[in-house]
Amino acid sequence: MRSPVKERRFLILTGLSGSGKSAVSRFLEDMGYYCVDNLPAKLIPSLVRLWAGKKAEIEKMALVVDIREPSFIKDFPEVLDDIRRKNKADPWVLFFEASDETLAKRFSESRRPHPIFGAKTVMEGIRLERKRLAGIKKMSDEIVDTTHLSIMQLKSLIAGRILGRKNSHMRVVLISFGYKHGLPLDADLVFDTRFLPNPFYIDKLRTRDGEAPPVKKFVLESPETRLLLKMVREFIEKLLPEFRKEGKSQLTIAFGCTGGRHRSVVVVEEMKKILRTLGLTAGHYHRDIYK
Repeated sequence: MRSPVKERRFLILTGLSGSGKSAVSRFLEDMGYYCVDNLPAKLIPSLVRLWAGKKAEIEKMALVVDIREPSFIKDFPEVLDDIRRKNKADPWVLFFEASDETLAKRFSESRRPHPIFGAKTVMEGIRLERKRLAGIKKMSDEIVDTTHLSIMQLKSLIAGRILGRKNSHMRVVLISFGYKHGLPLDADLVFDTRFLPNPFYIDKLRTRDGEAPPVKKFVLESPETRLLLKMVREFIEKLLPEFRKEGKSQLTIAFGCTGGRHRSVVVVEEMKKILRTLGLTAGHYHRDIYK
């Protein structure tokens, strides 16, 4: 077994059906990996050559390969040896497994048949697959037993042990919007700013938006705005670790006012600065500023 490095740029996920490979693949995709599921083993060298030669704009790659491909058991060992010897790529092979009972329960819950053709029962398929994959398991760099792991625990394990990160990265997106145009459907948290003083009723500010300095000054000088920003900062600071533990890769926070042009825009711009003091870089967009 080779000792792991801080973060692997090329991962190969394999192992028993129902052991969690698909869940890990989705998580890796959120972490910036380009993921390919069920790629025939004989096509791996071609993909690796394109990637290693920088002919594809892919920084990190993860492949899911397993017994769903009929010739996988025969082709994969030779292909793996070939790319390790002849290419610059250094794949880190992860083998996922779980107990027979756990796998049988997962198949029962998903109501899907076992992929081994000809197996009379799910349990027979599990045992046949385990036997057939024994050689590939020995070739793997890391063996992950998911028997007693929840999805959240599995993500945490991958982030720490495989990617070398204490916490999975979370992207924060801030949205300003107007209630009269409807709620943002993708928001995780929504804060109402309609109780703040409204620049719309100030003649010299009405036609300007929340990015204009006079509008910002008017909204931010309000004690109500300062209180809102303080409370939201404390709320996010305390709950962000809980969202991370839940396995969320993106948190979308929306702030709404009546039209989406003044108060919510100012608050989003200010929250972006506040999140920076917490060590977070937030993306943002003003959905209704020009409506």
